[in-house]
Amino acid sequence: MFVIELSLVLSTLLSVVSGVACVTYGISPRNGQPLPDLLYATINDLQSGLAAGTFTSVDLVNAYVARINEVNPVLHAVIETNPDALAIAASLDAERADGSTRGNLHGIPICIKDNIATLDKMNNTAQHMILAGSFALLGAIPPSDSTVAAKLKAAGAIIIGKCNLSQWANYRSSNSTNGWTSRGGQTMGAYYPMQDPSGSSSGPGVVSSIGLAAAAVGTETSGSIISPSSRNSLTGIKPSVGLTSRYLVVPISQTQDTVGPLTRTMMDAAYILSVIAGAFVFDACQDSHDNYTSAIPFETIPDYAAECSSSGLENVKIGIPRNAITVSSTNGPEITAFNASIDVFKQLGATIVDNADFPDLAGYLNFTGSSYTSDPVVGADFVYDVANYFNEMTTNPNSITDLQQLINFTETYVPEDYVCVGQPNRNVATWLSAASLNITMGDADYYTALLEQYYYGSNATILGALEKYDLDALIIPSSMSPGYAAIAGYPIVTVPLGYYPATTNVTYNSRGTLVSLGPNFPFGLSFYGRRFSEASLVKYACAFEAATNLRWGDTTDDSYCDTRTEWTHHIVIPNQRVQNQSQMTSCYIKSGASHRSTRVQQPHRFAILFLICRRRVSDTPRSGVCSDASYRRDKSKVDEIAVRGNM
Repeated sequence: MFVIELSLVLSTLLSVVSGVACVTYGISPRNGQPLPDLLYATINDLQSGLAAGTFTSVDLVNAYVARINEVNPVLHAVIETNPDALAIAASLDAERADGSTRGNLHGIPICIKDNIATLDKMNNTAQHMILAGSFALLGAIPPSDSTVAAKLKAAGAIIIGKCNLSQWANYRSSNSTNGWTSRGGQTMGAYYPMQDPSGSSSGPGVVSSIGLAAAAVGTETSGSIISPSSRNSLTGIKPSVGLTSRYLVVPISQTQDTVGPLTRTMMDAAYILSVIAGAFVFDACQDSHDNYTSAIPFETIPDYAAECSSSGLENVKIGIPRNAITVSSTNGPEITAFNASIDVFKQLGATIVDNADFPDLAGYLNFTGSSYTSDPVVGADFVYDVANYFNEMTTNPNSITDLQQLINFTETYVPEDYVCVGQPNRNVATWLSAASLNITMGDADYYTALLEQYYYGSNATILGALEKYDLDALIIPSSMSPGYAAIAGYPIVTVPLGYYPATTNVTYNSRGTLVSLGPNFPFGLSFYGRRFSEASLVKYACAFEAATNLRWGDTTDDSYCDTRTEWTHHIVIPNQRVQNQSQMTSCYIKSGASHRSTRVQQPHRFAILFLICRRRVSDTPRSGVCSDASYRRDKSKVDEIAVRGNM
């Protein structure tokens, strides 16, 4: 069919970046115009093509679903696609044909994290959605869409699917892995074989990184947007707590949870933030379902994208909290790149205040709540909030109504991967700690701990430095930014800063199942600001991104289109012709000599390595045999294949 053929062609061609037409492998059969490469395409690129009739939203959905189907058996980034996506796209195409569009997201496919509730037909059953990557919510039906999902739909976005994550947003186990869920398996990043994608918004990070959707939306309690954005060379916004509603988002902590975008450009992140901020009612700020939105200090949501400007750092005063920047035996490339970026800020007109240190860093480091897994406030919040979440479901087939019942289910339901030869394989230690707390959300001890938490996340650290040195913002390596901002609900914006060198030693995680650091791993730079200062942070980040372009490359001359792929460093990229729908995925691989992409029509060595690891790390342990243990027994075979380069 014509639509299918166009969607295949659409996934073939090189992109239109920043309005500059690059070399293409073909043109649209609809109007003869160049088609964008979905690895690079921005929301503006897609809107331009939709407006010109170069392709339709139906074409986009077909192309993105084909890309997901191609690489998902390897990367496990998407838990499921939306069976209604094509029908929704067709409806939005009809609106466009009638001369009506809803805004920047009209007809744009977006993937959202699996802990954000939707009332739809995903999972192919009667209007329900399993959430948080767990079988505990199998068959549960929420009373409505979450506020964020409802706002995306109202803005014309197509929720193409649900992204995988770290189960329960990394608030279950002390010995699990980033990006693993019982339902979705193990997400892996696309920059190195078995790459740890970071978490807990692991799937959104990978989806955006290689263009399995136009963009993605994740959640953060502490690090869950910023870390995977940084590790997947993305821009990410962790909004101030209260700017985005958490209604019907699977909770960890009402004092720290927030929802935000993970995208390939700052402009795309700004478009999405403008849509998801505030309440469902158009232009309203306060959501009656989430009283934290009452703290929003403005009457209407800002147009964050309007702040994007290459001159956004002129006359801005930026501080560096040196006492919060730690140097280790492995993070040298991040520190070097961060220090080198200071000259960029100066060249862009910013004043740099070095050694704008956190006033009471020692107190923060001795504070028991500095880690969200041990924070008593977070634990008390979770006990209370997760029970409320279960009880809000209109249908709850497993009849789980509180944390203890959730613990019992997880310890006894085999696919949850709890038992391994009589020992916890993926334990529930974090839940047990929360359940054993002597404080309860709302009692006197809780508020004492909460006040302490707010002090250490504001006056002792971020706000203290901003005020003491009269700063507009702070900058810090993204790997070090999440914890300080988490406990007082401060915003963070991260942008790509660079990649680890090809000579970096490979380091595995404690389970031996993921590479936690290795060659070409991306890293980022974070901006801190005052609460609800996202518009300013977006402005600063846009200016830095425009000057550095560290995701795509740093050249703007005619060779730009030929060199972009050298800078993305992906190992796994969907085959842009999407011609091979067989189980053995066909992808791009960087050739070792030039780092340029070479199209292959059969599994390359990294795809083979990934697929072997997938078989070793099975989704469901059988007969009491641990998936990780079987992987360790055969890890030598994986390494041998990697060295040999073929089967």
